[in-house]
Amino acid sequence: MGRFIVRRLLQGVVLLVLVTAIVFVLGRMTGSPVDLMLPEDATAEDRERLIRTLNLDGPVHTQFLTFVGNALHGDFGTSIRMRQPTLDVFMSRLPNTLAIIPWALLFAMSVGIPLGVVAAINRGRFLDRASGTVAVLGIATPSFWLGIVLIFIFAVELRWLPSGRMGGPEHYILPVITLGTFLTAGFMRLTRSSMLDVMESEYVKLARIKGLSETVVIWKHCLRNALIPVLTLWGVFVGNLITGAIVTETVFAWPGVGRLTYEAVIYRDFPLLQAVIILKAVLILSVNLVVDILYAYVDPRIRYS
Repeated sequence: MGRFIVRRLLQGVVLLVLVTAIVFVLGRMTGSPVDLMLPEDATAEDRERLIRTLNLDGPVHTQFLTFVGNALHGDFGTSIRMRQPTLDVFMSRLPNTLAIIPWALLFAMSVGIPLGVVAAINRGRFLDRASGTVAVLGIATPSFWLGIVLIFIFAVELRWLPSGRMGGPEHYILPVITLGTFLTAGFMRLTRSSMLDVMESEYVKLARIKGLSETVVIWKHCLRNALIPVLTLWGVFVGNLITGAIVTETVFAWPGVGRLTYEAVIYRDFPLLQAVIILKAVLILSVNLVVDILYAYVDPRIRYS
């Protein structure tokens, strides 16, 4: 286990370096923030002065090495637009994103897992086909379109819920549904597949022979073992929630990390964009490492060399 953790940590470092390099280069391919900050009648001297002020005057590789050196000391630069340390800006928005991610995950699991169990029990029947249709629609529906439709129905037409921004419990409902719908389909399909495999196993047949009720067999013996692959998917989905929040938070004007990423791209705020992407990558890699370790403890058949 120790060697596995060390190997995963080394892989994570390599991935972070690649992510940093890609974001650094692609961010600068979108244009210069100087074009957005200067008026149309600005002179060439004004442009050169601002470029030097923003430390954008050196070669790209020199800027990259400077950024990496500073980042290793916890300095991810200063936001061009907000004039604040990017790390402070990220940390101020992170709690807002973390406020909806657990609820979206809980919504997806509460709906997706029972649907998967029902679909497996009724394999080939109407409920199975209906659950499959729900899963396909959940995967195929774009988050931004679903969010807009929910706003139109429940905020504009019915006036039951607020259309956006962060506030009381009622402000969470539409963003949570929008963010969790895609995950619901994933949990449903994986639970169904896992349940079908487990239901054909020998120990389940033995439980039926012993005279246990079908309810106990399905919900205790089958589901408990079928959830092992779902645990791995849980880690992947947490990463999807962190990255997928960009669209949802933008649609609902939610002041989280996702909307911050969108703002950094729109305003060509290179330091902020770099910091946000790298710190999000650290979060995703950390979550997946924890899930891999838990997976080994949940399933005694798994052994990491």
